Parts: sequence; C-alpha cells; structure tokens
Amino acid sequence: MAVDFSNTLIVAISATALFDLTESENYLLELLEQRPISAIKEFREYMTERENNPLNIGAGYPLIKALLNLNKYSDNSDEQDSDIETPLVEVVIVSKSSPDTGIQVLNAILEHGINISRSAFVSGSPVAPYIKDFNVDLFLTTNREDAQQVADANICACAILDATPVNTYELDTEQLRIAFDGDAVLFDDSGELLYKQKGLRAFHDREVQMRDLPIEKGPYAELLIKLSNLQERLPAGLKYSPIKIALVTARNAPADLRAIKTLREWGVNVDMAFFWED
Repeated sequence: MAVDFSNTLIVAISATALFDLTESENYLLELLEQRPISAIKEFREYMTERENNPLNIGAGYPLIKALLNLNKYSDNSDEQDSDIETPLVEVVIVSKSSPDTGIQVLNAILEHGINISRSAFVSGSPVAPYIKDFNVDLFLTTNREDAQQVADANICACAILDATPVNTYELDTEQLRIAFDGDAVLFDDSGELLYKQKGLRAFHDREVQMRDLPIEKGPYAELLIKLSNLQERLPAGLKYSPIKIALVTARNAPADLRAIKTLREWGVNVDMAFFWED
C-alpha cells in the first residue's frame, strides 16, 4: 500500500532517546579512549553478542508511544484511492550507529510493538542531512551537538532529552500533552531582545501599539501549526481530547492580547494559555 505523508506529523528520534543505551554508549567511549585503533571492531563484537538482549525504554519513549497512539484515529474511508494510507503520525529512527550495531535497537522496536518502519543508521555521520531528507517536523535526541546542527540549519523543531530517564513507565501515553513557550520559541525573538535591551515598560508599550499585528514566526511555529491541523482531524470533547496544546509564556497583560491574536492569524487554537510575569 502506498503512503502519503503530506499531511502527516513526522517525528525523528535518536536511538538513545527511544531506548536506554547508556551502557553501550559508555563502553564505546571507554574503548575509544583506551584502544582507539581497535575500538570499532571490538564494539561491533560487543554489540553482536548483545543484539538479542532486551532494552529498557528511554526518555522519549512515552512521547513516541503517545504520538503513535493517535494513529488509531486515522480514517482513510473518505480517501478517493483506498490504496493510499495517510497516517496522522510517522516516527523515524535516526541513529549514529552502524546498521550492524543497530540490530539491538531494531529488535527492541519489534519487542515493544512500536509501529516504526523507517530508519537510518549512519555510522557516526552528521544526522542533519538525513533529518532534512525525511521531511521531519520534530527531532528528539539526547545529543546537544546533533540538535544544534539541525536547529542551525533551520530544518525543524528540536528537543533535547535526558539520556537516563526516571519513572518513564508511569507517564500517561493515552493523551498527548505539549506546552510551548512564547517569544523566541513560537514567536520570533524581537520582543525578548527589546525586553532585555530596554526593559519591560518598553516591551509593553510596543506590544500595545502593535496589538493588532501578528508576531513573526519563531522556530517552533510550524510545529505548532502542524499539531493544530492534526488536532482538527481528531475527535474532540469537552472532557477528553487525544491532544492538549498549551501556551505557557511570560507575555502577561497587555502583551497577552497580541499573542492570542497571532495564534488566531495562524489558524491555531490552543486548549490552554498561561500568561505569567517573569
């Protein structure tokens, strides 16, 4: 069956964010420090011996589970061509491991029953070009350098996760909840720069004067818009919705008005908004 990803939220996640690979990562670093010439060969042998060992979930697992759970609401019954699948969410693994040493990760995906069919194992190469090739909307990683490269190339939104998760098994994966900051995240950084340079009074004066003008988009604006469009394709109710989107920002009154009007201009409705004073 052909797949159409044009209206799909595409999320890429590193193997170290999806599963807890702390032990193997530390072993590789130790080999590179002690025996750099034979390190790669020894690491391959090490991973081959452990490729069938189960992996604990990583910091990004609950989020990925919640995202993929949204696909149960997919309905292709109205599609003109029933042979074309249009998932709500697609998750891609992008790993700096080699294909050979990545077998343990692929086995873990099968073991946990995660519906991930596309992956890239790039043997230590920079991940940014591959993130771009997959048309990713959000990249989740434990590697700050990889996230910085993707952000600098303006490819997509990024989130850096802790490589050693705590109590991730207890997190709810039935409802996706995402909160966004305002200036320099959803919105551009002009307001934040003005506040830092001239203070709160100057910032508020400008916001009052420009209250009917939309704020320019920041680095996470397109992700919010994509999530909002996805939310419109899901069942909605007053008590329960598969997705909850919140704005949490220091844009307290009178700057809050412009933020709300900007989201309206973008065609975005958030479920909750919190305006607080920094």
